[in-house]
Amino acid sequence: MSPNSNSTHSLSRRRFLALAGAVPALIAVPSFSRAALADAGTATTRKYPIGLELYSVRGQLAAHLPETLRAVAKIGYNVVEFYAPYCNWTIPYGKEVRTLMEDLGLRCYSTHNSFASFTPGDTMSHAIELNQVLGSRLMVLASAPAGTKGVEGWKELCGRLTTAVTQLAPHGLSAGFHNHQAEWAPLDGTQRIMEVIAANTPPEFVLQLDVGTCVEAGADSVAWIKAHPGRIKVLHLKDWAPGNPADEKGYRVLFGEGVSPWKEILAAAESVGGVEFYLLEQEGSRFSEFETAQHCLENWKKMRGEA
Repeated sequence: MSPNSNSTHSLSRRRFLALAGAVPALIAVPSFSRAALADAGTATTRKYPIGLELYSVRGQLAAHLPETLRAVAKIGYNVVEFYAPYCNWTIPYGKEVRTLMEDLGLRCYSTHNSFASFTPGDTMSHAIELNQVLGSRLMVLASAPAGTKGVEGWKELCGRLTTAVTQLAPHGLSAGFHNHQAEWAPLDGTQRIMEVIAANTPPEFVLQLDVGTCVEAGADSVAWIKAHPGRIKVLHLKDWAPGNPADEKGYRVLFGEGVSPWKEILAAAESVGGVEFYLLEQEGSRFSEFETAQHCLENWKKMRGEA
């Protein structure tokens, strides 16, 4: 079965009979971290959940989603983040995916979405329902709509995202934005796009930091985290190194093998940024997708003293 399948055949031993009634919308201000905090313990003893942005295994995911999730869980990940194609699923298929994740001990705290998921209409309603089914508490805008230009264009986008924050909250969901290299570019000679986004969205709007693109753009990731306390609730742990991708440089370096100052980044994220969980992400490497995911997790565990 592919991730875009409309099939409702069972993916696991158990039928997910009561899911629709088990994920009611939260009444209070949403916090996708509640489940993460329950799993992770207190701040002083906390072991942060480590997940995989499934774009890292996109080829395998497109070919066979259930087997991909099984492999990711076997490697040792306990969190996954689905990206935009998930929004093509039917609700019954989403329930089957949730059942499988529960069987495997996987959690989904966040998803990547196109801008249509933040615009009132059928797509937004469907995305909300799917996120509730999956147990997600954060919908991240994967990239800005085409044609977003200039300070005023970005401010207009921020206004629409701010509206989405209030629209998602009654459903137990938060909203966020995922940066790429382009968002670190200055718009008017002084303000960078990311600064415009941060200044024109509410404090509860999550700034999902893609570390590798920040480093490649020459921005100071540690200073960025410290300047936006409590808003860096999730990081994409993608590394980068100067050089030619053909020589396994650029984004083809494994996590921990590039030039990102990980010790300082993680310290800032945990002391100031408000990080709740981490997601490893890889564009590709000299290894297969699953081998890459495994090597990156091994490097993470070594870095954290968990190996």
